[in-house]
Amino acid sequence: MATTVYTEADQLEERLDQRAPLVLGGNDFHSVTELVARPIDRPGNMWWPAFLVSLTLLGVYGVAVAYLVWEGVGIWGLNNPVDWGWAIVNFVFWVGIGHAGTLISAILFLFRQKWRTGINRAAEAMTLFAVACALSFPTIHVGRVWLLYWVFPIPNQMAAWPNFRSPLLWDVFAVSIYGTVSLLFWYTGLIPDLATMRDRAKGALARKLYGFFALGWRGSQRHWQNYESAYLILAGVSTPLVLSVHTIVSFDFAVSQIPGWHTTIFPPYFVAGAIFSGFGMVLTLLIPSRIIFGLKDLITVRHIENMAKICLLTGTMVGYAYAMEFFIAWYSGNPYESFAFFNRAFGPYSWAYWTMISCNVISPQFFWFKKLRTNPLFVFIISIFINIGMWFERFVIAVTSLATDFLPSSWDYYSPTIWDVASFIGSFGLFFTLFTLFVRFVPMVAIAEVKTVMPQADPHHHPAAASKHGATVAARGGAH
Repeated sequence: MATTVYTEADQLEERLDQRAPLVLGGNDFHSVTELVARPIDRPGNMWWPAFLVSLTLLGVYGVAVAYLVWEGVGIWGLNNPVDWGWAIVNFVFWVGIGHAGTLISAILFLFRQKWRTGINRAAEAMTLFAVACALSFPTIHVGRVWLLYWVFPIPNQMAAWPNFRSPLLWDVFAVSIYGTVSLLFWYTGLIPDLATMRDRAKGALARKLYGFFALGWRGSQRHWQNYESAYLILAGVSTPLVLSVHTIVSFDFAVSQIPGWHTTIFPPYFVAGAIFSGFGMVLTLLIPSRIIFGLKDLITVRHIENMAKICLLTGTMVGYAYAMEFFIAWYSGNPYESFAFFNRAFGPYSWAYWTMISCNVISPQFFWFKKLRTNPLFVFIISIFINIGMWFERFVIAVTSLATDFLPSSWDYYSPTIWDVASFIGSFGLFFTLFTLFVRFVPMVAIAEVKTVMPQADPHHHPAAASKHGATVAARGGAH
């Protein structure tokens, strides 16, 4: 009998050893709850400085928007050919960042990728905050913000209706629906953890608030059945949105006849770029967070490595799209298209183009090497380059095509003003203010979902094998 038990345990150990565990440090269910709840109970010394810096940047954004409403869009660097400047560049940038959350949550959930459980909560929250930043830019770009209701499909005082054939109106529907479904998906996944925080809360107000948003969750079998059904339905609804939202955003450019925009490659190219930039921002946020909040046992190097692999894949796809743009411009025989792309690479904005190529195509190629993609510091540095490169991609697409369009006599060089810069930097203030509040009051790791991928959740779990496996991982330096 003893031999049989040893053999089963040994087989389990071999099976576990095939891949790095998703939860390190020999944690059990209780210690996982304590780890995740610690930033809420005791935010630590780093939270307040981060929050105050974010709030300061948010104040910069508020001042920039207030002055814009007072003076008009003339305070920006817009000129006659370049009517779309940093505001639209920033809009596309932030919408792209919002893609990683839904991809991690919905698509990886449908494909039963268990490694998503350590990072999906923060990525989903990042999606909502990025969508909020994105929606702010078309709102202020219209100039007369108080007349924004004209864009909605309701009769106005001029008895005119919006142009439903305009992709700018499609953006309103696509991004709004995406944000709404993402919010529902995020909140549904939060309910069991909010109930956990309700039961842990020491203050009466915290207990009431967590209890209100937990919707009376008691963890009964019926609750779990309804929860899993709702989560699966929302994952199925969210999945096509990952593809549709940035496809619609790409139509803002692709349905026009401006050289450099009028191309059918934009929808898949934009989607790949959005996932690329989204995962870059997830890495930028989570690599410091796992250290600051002591979550290295739950957000492991395996999570970082898998996200680095996705960055490598999507970065290579983006590089392929860059090459195809040049090929299509040459193959079309259209002199305007050929000039537009030659001008991007060797014209007055060549500095922006080659910055984009270096950050988006060259830097992710380091992830071919396991030693580099499992080094959190190196991955963090590359993620910064990815964020920079993806902003420059949107800048190159929007500005270079408009600055040198069909008529050479109307060409002009676009230069941003201090108010363009303040609006962009200030939008990071909005993003990080929301994120710091999120990590302060909401579990940034999905407690209930992480527990489902732990060995203790397996009904065939054998404690002897698990403890032996933990010792093996520690001996190999697997805790990182």
